[in-house]
Amino acid sequence: MADFRVAVFASHEGTNLRALHRASLEPGTAYSLTLVLSNNRDSAALGYARTHAIPAAHLSGMTHPDPVKLDAAICALLREHQVDLIVTAGYMKKIGPLTLASYAGQIINVHPSLLPRHGGQGMYGRAVHEAVLASLDPVTGPSVHLVTAEYDTGPVIARHELPVRPDDTVESLASRVLAAEHDLLPAVVQNLAARATSPPTPADSLRAPSATRPNGHPRTTP
Repeated sequence: MADFRVAVFASHEGTNLRALHRASLEPGTAYSLTLVLSNNRDSAALGYARTHAIPAAHLSGMTHPDPVKLDAAICALLREHQVDLIVTAGYMKKIGPLTLASYAGQIINVHPSLLPRHGGQGMYGRAVHEAVLASLDPVTGPSVHLVTAEYDTGPVIARHELPVRPDDTVESLASRVLAAEHDLLPAVVQNLAARATSPPTPADSLRAPSATRPNGHPRTTP
């Protein structure tokens, strides 16, 4: 198993989870999926994880009605699984402040537009693609960004541009953007994992010591 340990948070189908998992099984991949977490106990993402022997957990307001205790439980589970990177992919809940602080710089999200356009609260699924078409944007595509306390405002670390075609519908646009997500997200995670697990160079010894993750391993900020 690769040393770089990734947790995926998903609320529904988990198609990006599947893309990440398929990529993780390819020779030379530097990361492994060590946890799938969902706020939806009936999500297909949890079903997929269990079918493929990936540790899976349902944590939500049903299991922890107090948001503070829910945040603490999520953070404890991440520490238990020694998670190095959290990927939110179709996760329909805000990350709690304790988890955000404990994993600062180690949480990324994939969003189906070229941020900062068409981001923010309520901008997910069809709403994003409807906004792209209504705005007559010539290009669209997914963005991968760092997660911060506000929706879709963290620094963008990767994007994939696609032309908006004259005959595009919400459905056709959503399909092409989702396919691009399935290529972009595993590539970003692989890049972060490779950087985190590569041997230090002589120049590294001249740098100040890095911060540490909650699990005690060196922190890599994407």
